Amino acid sequence: MKAEPYDVLIVGAGAAGMMCAIEAGRRGRRVLVVDHAARPGEKIRISGGGRCNFTNTGTTPANFLGENPRFATSALKRFSQRDFIAMVDRAGIAWHEKPLGQLFCDDSAKQIVRMLTDAMRAAGVTLKLSTGVDAVERSGEGWAATLSDGARVTAASLVVASGGKSIPKMGATGWGYDLARRHGLRVTETRPALVPLTFEAGLLEQLSPLAGVAVDVAATNVTTERERATFREAMLFTHRGLSGPAVLQISSYWREGEAITLAMAPDRDVYAELKAAKEANGKQAVHTALSQILPRRLAESVAARHEVAGKLAEIGDKRLKSLAESVNGWTVKPVGSEGYRTAEVTLGGVATEGLDQQTMQANSVPRLFLIGEVVDITGWLGGYNFQWAWSSGWAAGQAC
Repeated sequence: MKAEPYDVLIVGAGAAGMMCAIEAGRRGRRVLVVDHAARPGEKIRISGGGRCNFTNTGTTPANFLGENPRFATSALKRFSQRDFIAMVDRAGIAWHEKPLGQLFCDDSAKQIVRMLTDAMRAAGVTLKLSTGVDAVERSGEGWAATLSDGARVTAASLVVASGGKSIPKMGATGWGYDLARRHGLRVTETRPALVPLTFEAGLLEQLSPLAGVAVDVAATNVTTERERATFREAMLFTHRGLSGPAVLQISSYWREGEAITLAMAPDRDVYAELKAAKEANGKQAVHTALSQILPRRLAESVAARHEVAGKLAEIGDKRLKSLAESVNGWTVKPVGSEGYRTAEVTLGGVATEGLDQQTMQANSVPRLFLIGEVVDITGWLGGYNFQWAWSSGWAAGQAC
């Protein structure tokens, strides 16, 4: 069978791959996008509760992790959140802003997918779904690939937009990492990120009655080896441990064997409030007073775990202060995370030292480009990872 020639073969019809295809197609390149999924943009479709947190108004390199987060600077500046918002506006998609600069579709994430597939179609891009890549090798100065449907194709440029390992039920694999290694590129340690954290059985037994309780917290990782970070958002108790935005954020910084510290009433002087409540009405139970600060079930649990019970008037100031400190200084050591099964992204990936920040091309492998989640650039929760996908895809689309 004769190989069909293309200028660009893009593996992955996610956010980064489709953005790259649009830009390359608009430059007159003959582009083929392949994806083993039955539909394009599956992560887009399920994100943001089905409304897609498609970018963040405050995106800067400071919102990213990796060996060298500043690698992202060039792409983020050249195709910024403002550029993607303009693209969304041109498509007539209504959106709204939530706290912390997060932007969501008013209607459905499917609108973003449709915008991208329509733009690919207009740019003359060929999209093949339910199609994997069985083999891809160098062929002269370009590439030759055999697809899972038996077709053979050649391309001057190969773009790896295959994502990371997160959410394997959607078909996520380490294919992109394996290809990078085969061509001499270093891949940093990969691990689940933006993922719920889990407790050991004993602690879980104590805290499982709190499943479903949410509280605004300041979560900080306890480490002497890595960067310390603090996130102030909601936390959710689950049947396995902790989740919610604050915990997902800190999970990217946490490592096994380390603890996290949670302030469950940040900016409040819990001791002063409990002491005032004691002076105003010493007959009320301590957990009742604490429930004016924390959700009632949580207040009862905190008081019980610290064995502080009875009327406020019966509790000395020293014990009251210790109880207050436990509210804003609860240090807990998770045993693990829920893993790639529920992780929103993969931390780590193809080392940026081997890539050109202007074009996303591998320095040592001409015409090989790597974009999006497969690269060692990982954003915070809140639209940052999508913006990296748009920006890195756009940058590669100008050069592939």
